[in-house]
Amino acid sequence: MSSQDFILKNVRLSNSDRVEIEVRDHCISQIASEVSSDLPTIDGAGHMVLPGLVDLHTHLREPGKEDSETVLSGSQAAVKGGYTAVSAMANTFPVADTAGVVEQVARLGVQAGLCDVFPIGAVTVGLKGERLAELSAMAQSAAAVRIFSDDGRCVSDPLLMRRALEYVKSFDGIIAQHAQDPALTVDSQMNEGIISSKLGLKGWPAIAEEAIIARDILMAHYVQSRLHICHLTTKGGVELVRWAKGQGMKVTAEVTPHHLMLTDDLAATYDPVYKVNPPLRTESDVLALRKGLADGTIDIVATDHAPHPSEDKDCEWNAAAFGMIGLETALSVVSTAMIETKLMDWNTLSKRMSTTPAQIAGYKNHGEIQVGGSANLIVVDTETSWTVDRNQSFSRSSNTPFHALTLNSSVIHTFFNGVQVLRNGKLTGMKYE
Repeated sequence: MSSQDFILKNVRLSNSDRVEIEVRDHCISQIASEVSSDLPTIDGAGHMVLPGLVDLHTHLREPGKEDSETVLSGSQAAVKGGYTAVSAMANTFPVADTAGVVEQVARLGVQAGLCDVFPIGAVTVGLKGERLAELSAMAQSAAAVRIFSDDGRCVSDPLLMRRALEYVKSFDGIIAQHAQDPALTVDSQMNEGIISSKLGLKGWPAIAEEAIIARDILMAHYVQSRLHICHLTTKGGVELVRWAKGQGMKVTAEVTPHHLMLTDDLAATYDPVYKVNPPLRTESDVLALRKGLADGTIDIVATDHAPHPSEDKDCEWNAAAFGMIGLETALSVVSTAMIETKLMDWNTLSKRMSTTPAQIAGYKNHGEIQVGGSANLIVVDTETSWTVDRNQSFSRSSNTPFHALTLNSSVIHTFFNGVQVLRNGKLTGMKYE
């Protein structure tokens, strides 16, 4: 018996069944209405237990940009938000385009010991879109990379994109595309529309996203490879993905919490905290995204957690960096946008934020609550609202667009491989070793 074995009592599953969960040797050993054992108990206070959340789109910034975030601080923010697995994007310095860099990121995740950190490799060398990175070397490395993305930049060259899709097919890899035609978005600052015209800010047209989505779903189907669309934002993009799935194409898509909640009229404040890539869109886009997530056209929620130091946001809009943090607020935002509006139930939310992302990425120890599986669990208070305070962030950065906003539901406890890393909303000081 491990010193960390326990029974989680007085919790309910997402289908409302009341259960007790026994954890031994970091795995779930029993799930029953009542577990008889002399193990120490943790009282779930009647709250909901869900599988730990899985994020396929996280910017942890390390190596090279530790003033914004580190793997450790990002992991702390992750467990605060209920994540037991995060996928670290490649736009570090140096870029994660070699086996050495992705292995470094993986090692830092293991050292942090708070959640699984899975590196995402760059598609092209230096994210420059000129030649393919060491895709095979990263896939065969100790980090075993399976998702590749130049996120922040689009793989806009169609021939290079085709080669990337063909290359990763050999090991069942995925290209995660940042859908943004660069020629249509030069110096763009926000969504192109009525608000951008009124504010005099360079517009970012929806077609810049939709044109790349249309091209890439056809190309991925042509070569029979797997394509994932990052941070979908437009009504037209939802329809393109819906059509592709109807044709049996191997495409998946994600939406961020902020694109489910916020609209481009917030740019009227000229507060750069609302400046993000891709930009906040219109209310009709938000409603289409919510519908697409509810009916499964959009497979998952991904945070696109993008931390920045204060000086990169505390400036005029045009000079500010794109991006928002989101790990700590994601579940609450999705709960507010989707469950409180009765578009989704908790069982579906669990699929969109845990089960399905784990399946897409092949993260075998995540996404399910089952006997014999790793004890990656969270306990969520679904009845209480809370107010976001950027000064209480576990991240090194505070660029949340939800500051002072009241949201529904909060993560109370997080268990990573059976180790309680978050207790009553606070880090325990323990880690998995």
